[in-house]
Amino acid sequence: MFQTFFIEPIFNLLILLYKYVAFEDLGLAIIALTILIRFALYPLFYKGMRTQSIMQKLQPEIKKVQKENKDDREAQALALMAVYKKNNVNPFSSFLYLFIQLPILLAMYQVFRGDITSQLTTSLYAFISAPSTVHATLFNLVDLTKASIIVVALAVIAQYIQGRLTLGAAKKEAKGIAQYMVFLGPAITLLILPQLSAAVGIYWVTNSVFSIFQQQRINKSINQKEK
Repeated sequence: MFQTFFIEPIFNLLILLYKYVAFEDLGLAIIALTILIRFALYPLFYKGMRTQSIMQKLQPEIKKVQKENKDDREAQALALMAVYKKNNVNPFSSFLYLFIQLPILLAMYQVFRGDITSQLTTSLYAFISAPSTVHATLFNLVDLTKASIIVVALAVIAQYIQGRLTLGAAKKEAKGIAQYMVFLGPAITLLILPQLSAAVGIYWVTNSVFSIFQQQRINKSINQKEK
């Protein structure tokens, strides 16, 4: 089922973009594919990221409720639910962002783990004509079949900027609590991405850059509502 519903659709869309949009540059095709995925899932990503930003702002109030009801877990839970309801936020919706990301990331990894050319005969839909060759590079400079330190560095920087923007949505009282989260994303990226192909790294970078612009829009929206 994972092959049918995730790997094959992503692979076929990638080939279509490679042939007709990306000038037969696989790196550009991956960037275009990532942007299409993010636009298609924009409402879900937006809601999850907005919830995360609001939760950052609510941290002082949440801590206060937890302290006032530290001896009564039931009263604490009810008070927290009241805080969430008052601010129209579901604390669990931000996790949806991660659940959506994981299968897409795994599908991208599976696509680029094997030989792209050989997959043209096994995974390509019948109504899509196969390109004569697939150049697995970005601008003929980055080999997408291998790890790239340049791509890793770009991904780490993008993750850090995104973390800073998320932190920027928090109140001053909450920033001490959330400060370490700024470095968590880059640390995870630095740990995982050098083990993966640059193709997955290009997806990671593009996804993070898209998130940066989305987070800026969210921060602006939240700040305008507070004025």
